[in-house]
Amino acid sequence: MMRGRTQMKTGQFDIMHTFESAQPLTFFGDYDYSRKEITYPFMRRLVRVDRFGRVLEGQGAAVKDDVARRFRINEDIGKIYSGISTDGFMRDSIKEYTGMRLTHNLPWETTLVFILSQFNNVKRIRAITKRLMERYGDPVFDSKGNRAGNGVPGPEALSSAKVGDLMSCGTGFRAKYLISAAEYCSSSLDLDSLSGKDYPSIKNELMEIDGVGDKVADCIALMGYGKLEAFPIDTWIKRLVEAVYFRGRKRSPRRIHEFASERWGAYAGYAQQYIFWYGRSWWKTWTSKNR
Repeated sequence: MMRGRTQMKTGQFDIMHTFESAQPLTFFGDYDYSRKEITYPFMRRLVRVDRFGRVLEGQGAAVKDDVARRFRINEDIGKIYSGISTDGFMRDSIKEYTGMRLTHNLPWETTLVFILSQFNNVKRIRAITKRLMERYGDPVFDSKGNRAGNGVPGPEALSSAKVGDLMSCGTGFRAKYLISAAEYCSSSLDLDSLSGKDYPSIKNELMEIDGVGDKVADCIALMGYGKLEAFPIDTWIKRLVEAVYFRGRKRSPRRIHEFASERWGAYAGYAQQYIFWYGRSWWKTWTSKNR
C-alpha cells in the first residue's frame, strides 16, 4: 500500500462528481459513497483512490503515475475554470459541480466504453461493461495478492469473441462494432502510438475504426488522449448548445464545433463536460419555461 506524495486541495477535486459524470471510470470503476473512494482495475492490480487523490491501494510507480495522469492531479483547475467561465450558464455549472475533473484514461478502455455508449444510457453502459469484464477481462489482484475481480478486456480478448456471446452481455447491435474495433486495434492500429500526435491527427486515425464516428472519436481524443480542445457533440449536447447559446435555433455540428473552439479554445472539452452534466437540471427548467 502506498500514498501519493501529491494531493489535491479540498474543493479542487470532487471525486463523486468525477465518478458519476459518464466518463470511462463511471463504467468500469466503483465508487464508495460512505468512504468517498474510487476503486478501479489497472494492469491486473486493484487501485483505490481517496477524495484527495491519494493512492490507498496499489503498489509501484506505474500505479502512482496512472493515478496522477488519470485524475490530472497536477492540473491547474483554477486556470481552466477561468478559461471556460465565459457566461452565466458556465459559471452556474462550475458552481454546481466544482471539482469535477475530466479524467485521462487508457485509449483502449476509452474506445470500448464509448463504442458501447452509442444510443445507450449510463446505467446500461455500466452493466454491459461489467459483464464484458467478468467474461473476458484478466484477473485483478489486491495488494495482498487476493483476486479482486477482473479488468477491462483488451482488444485481443474481444477480437476473437463471437457476436452472439457479446450480445448475451447486452451489447446489442454494438457487438459487431466491438469485434471489428478490437480486430483493427489488435492488428492495424497501435492506439498507444497516437499519443504523441496532435488532436486532428488522432481524431482522423480513430475514425478509421469501424463504429467510431465524429462524436465517439472526440470522446476518445478527449478522455483517452487528453486532448482538451476536443468537443464531443451528440444529440444531447447539440440540443443544449442550441438552447443556451443560439436561442433554440438549429445549428449544424460543424458550426457548434467552430463555436466551441472560438469560445473555449484549448479547454473546450472541459466546457463540454460541464455543459453535458449540468445541462440535465438546466434543461428541465428551460423546457418548463418555454412550453
